[in-house]
Amino acid sequence: MSTTIRIGTRGSALALAQTGQIADRIRASSGAEVEIISITTEGDTSRASLSSLGGTGVFASALREALLAGECDLVVHSLKDLPTAPAEGLVIGAIPKRADARDALIARDGLTLEALAEGATVGTGSPRRIAQLRSLRPDLDIRDIRGNIDTRIGFVTHGELDAVVLAAAGLGRLGRLDVVSEFFELSHNPTAPGQGALALETRQKIPGDLARVLQGLDHQTTRLTVLAEREVLARLEAGCAAPVGATALIDSDLLLLTATVYSVDGSQKLTASHGAVLDGSPADRNAEAIELGRRAADELLSSGAAELAPLS
Repeated sequence: MSTTIRIGTRGSALALAQTGQIADRIRASSGAEVEIISITTEGDTSRASLSSLGGTGVFASALREALLAGECDLVVHSLKDLPTAPAEGLVIGAIPKRADARDALIARDGLTLEALAEGATVGTGSPRRIAQLRSLRPDLDIRDIRGNIDTRIGFVTHGELDAVVLAAAGLGRLGRLDVVSEFFELSHNPTAPGQGALALETRQKIPGDLARVLQGLDHQTTRLTVLAEREVLARLEAGCAAPVGATALIDSDLLLLTATVYSVDGSQKLTASHGAVLDGSPADRNAEAIELGRRAADELLSSGAAELAPLS
């Protein structure tokens, strides 16, 4: 394959790192030349909180515009930041194997969440994480923060905050897992639908050579789990900044999904757990995963999720 593949990405250190890893895999599998194109998004330039920006799409829109304009051949998204509604003319060509989906605590002196002093200051920009922290430790002083991973870690190392909560996947991709003082288990702290996974988005008409490259990058187990998780958001008509957590896993040929909606103050939550047997073709399995997400979301809605939390 001799054609140069142009990959669009945000310009943050994390986005460039994860895109670089995809570029290396493409070079190794196809021998193609790869060019990385850095694109600035609204989420990168605004200092407003994600909840005030609306969350959904603030990191994706500029990448998608560049893709549709033919400025690149594919773009790499953090899947948790990608709106659940399909974009006209675009498709998710591949979802590579997922990294660690858990959240991680970075605290002064290596303290755990339980060991933090009463009234300790903890930073996060995620309404879901805020609700979960308030549920576990209502005494904490939660601060809304923005910035890249190094900036957020710096809030702790420079003494401005006692702790911050970040995605383990991002820390791992940047080689910064050494700063983690505690990992939050998914059984108690479900994370954002799709957290830890990447989405490789392309124009709908994919050239044959590129289609074969993407097929080699796609990881079916990851695709099934994130399809189920993201369908919860889609059915709830919730944005990626809504206080919603979802965790799906595959055990043998069973797909298991647990989804939780939190009140903003963390005092209440609703949880739905469902399972489905996976059989048939890949398309049949994908449809099963989506239906599983719908069932979980429908149970949450019937239990009052829309009244419990701001979902849009």
